[in-house]
Amino acid sequence: MQSTFAVLAEPNRRRILDELCQGERSVGELVERLSLSQPAVSKHLRVLREADLVASRVDKQHRRYQLRPERLAEIDAWLAPYRRFWADRLDALQAHLDQEQP
Repeated sequence: MQSTFAVLAEPNRRRILDELCQGERSVGELVERLSLSQPAVSKHLRVLREADLVASRVDKQHRRYQLRPERLAEIDAWLAPYRRFWADRLDALQAHLDQEQP
């Protein structure tokens, strides 16, 4: 999982994943939507593919990329206890603020 976090640390890779959340995209579509160069998008897609965060398929003359949510589900499961930690703290803060109000 450490390498997945390293992959996701790069902002442009997260932007690509945001686009792929909305559906399949070709490199050209990603270049247009993100205003990045084609070599940069291709490089980021290769890294995302190697981390199993995206998959690709050939559609005529273009390669189409799609999100692989399984890897993100693993990260989500890892984050669950931390989410509970913050939810408990925020609930306690809300209770305290509610007591302070006249």
